[in-house]
Amino acid sequence: MDRKLTSVNANGRNYNIPARPVVVVCVDGCEPDYITQAIEAGMAPYMKRMLEKGTSLVGDCVVPSFTNPNNLSIVTGAPPSVHGICGNYFLDPATGKEVMMNDAAYLRAGTILAALSDAGLKVAVVTAKDKLRSLLGHGMTGICFSAEKADKATLMDGGIEGVPALVGKPVPSVYSADLSEFVFAAGVKLLETERPDVMYLSTTDYVQHKCAPGTDGANDFYAMMDDYLAQLDMLGAVIALTADHGMSPKTDAAGNPRIVFLQEVLDTLAGAGEGRVILPITDPYVVHHGALGSFATVYLKDTASAPAITAQLRAIDGIETVLTRGEAAQRFELPPDRIGDLVVISDHLTVLGTRASEHDLSGLTVPLRSHGGLSEQKVPLLFNCRLQNLPEGRRWRNFDIFDLALNHARVTTS
Repeated sequence: MDRKLTSVNANGRNYNIPARPVVVVCVDGCEPDYITQAIEAGMAPYMKRMLEKGTSLVGDCVVPSFTNPNNLSIVTGAPPSVHGICGNYFLDPATGKEVMMNDAAYLRAGTILAALSDAGLKVAVVTAKDKLRSLLGHGMTGICFSAEKADKATLMDGGIEGVPALVGKPVPSVYSADLSEFVFAAGVKLLETERPDVMYLSTTDYVQHKCAPGTDGANDFYAMMDDYLAQLDMLGAVIALTADHGMSPKTDAAGNPRIVFLQEVLDTLAGAGEGRVILPITDPYVVHHGALGSFATVYLKDTASAPAITAQLRAIDGIETVLTRGEAAQRFELPPDRIGDLVVISDHLTVLGTRASEHDLSGLTVPLRSHGGLSEQKVPLLFNCRLQNLPEGRRWRNFDIFDLALNHARVTTS
């Protein structure tokens, strides 16, 4: 690294070169109440210390409140209108096909991680699910692998080999709390052995989809996380924790899923084949949510019908808002060419589907919990050190986390 270099620039923001290791953690699906409840139950003593001795803020994630757009917002320090990733899944206008948005070819901006590695810093990324690996590691030199496919990492493709042996754990099931624990355990081992200057750890929301804040399953998960955070602290890291989105129950009083099957509704309102519903929550890991989330985008064959359809959709119980492409792009800072003619968002207790026949809910062994809408926007921004020179009255976003950790954290933990 050029020792004269004091900062790097990524997407119009300057980031200071850290004086000691910085670990940014994205806890998938972590609404602030998970941390509060775990602390109150006595299960998270280290996070209690972070609250007392460090800095705690509450911010907003980007909408749609899904994994891919928010992880990419965090590592670019910018909204989807800049980096281009506006869902886990979208309709590619170039091909007319519905595709996963996990290819780095869809990324329209460089990452902070790449800028730091270009400057000669040692950078490491560990993500739970492999779907994020190529996006998070795009343009970056350093270590980048997923817990899901940790045994596949090589020096050529991942910057490291022998990960399971290093971590001392087998490759876990993708549908388990162990997948997130592997991320934390790997982070500790990397900090011990490789001493990266900056490390990004991103977990999975398997537990949050199944367990509400304060339940035994949730508290056990946060107790596990608390122990690893304490170890990272002992190794001298500045720790900055946020989330990609929150999580909400999506059920009625009896615990049954509240679902608006939007494609069925659209077929009734406009006629079969007149509109197409895309669910951006869709990814390869649907067992715990059935591809049901609170954000959908609609493509209409005849856009002249949009005002009438919008009015009818808004009248449906469970629909919180319906926006045009332009309105949604402006309000949520989305790339307009990657969303439909309409954006539909359901309320706190409701999810959106296509047709009942297209959703397999057999894997839902507990009442449905999901995300995607406005009600899952609030996320923690928690630090193990004091922050200084913070602007007053600012709306904090999860994608401010690198700015806060690199530009506002005091060098020593207090």
